[in-house]
Amino acid sequence: MNQDRRDLLRDAAIEVLADAGGRGLTHRAVDTASSVPLGTTKNYFPTRDALLRAVAERCVEQYSEVTVQAMVAEAGPTDREGLVAMLRSLLANVAGPGRPRMLAYMELQAEGARKSWLSAILDQIATADFAGLELAQRDAGLPVTPQRAAVVTLALHGAILHLLADSPRTLAAAGLRDLDHFVRSLLDAVYPEDPNGQHAV
Repeated sequence: MNQDRRDLLRDAAIEVLADAGGRGLTHRAVDTASSVPLGTTKNYFPTRDALLRAVAERCVEQYSEVTVQAMVAEAGPTDREGLVAMLRSLLANVAGPGRPRMLAYMELQAEGARKSWLSAILDQIATADFAGLELAQRDAGLPVTPQRAAVVTLALHGAILHLLADSPRTLAAAGLRDLDHFVRSLLDAVYPEDPNGQHAV
């Protein structure tokens, strides 16, 4: 099958999921969003499960592209300031250009709670996130333990949910109006520095 057309349909499905939620993901809706003749999406992805699988796989691909740009293109952070910049950039992406992908991912996670095969696909993103962010913290020279690294990652995941909901009072209460301050406060809480500027172990 035509790969460009397949990618067009998968990207349109992400938009549909982001705009209309799981219940709005239909073959007809994807046809409309991608401006293709009716029936095209069904030809490529005959069942709803096939469509869900295709969208999940596309989300994994896009996640890899974003993380490669953030973590590999600049060889990862080499100090605390570099880590702050990287994490701030990742959160800003979620609140900006990456928002449709993340909304679709959250919808897929809800579906995955009832479909183990879908959860297994999405698990690639979560496991890569924990491993990648732990490595980034180590590269930044922080006194990393698996527990500390997991706390940072889980806090970021929680922040993502609130950034997507975009509720002003919640964002203010969580300190997410200023992403730089949020990231610095998170790292200070998990990796406090002593008065001499050294990391507390």
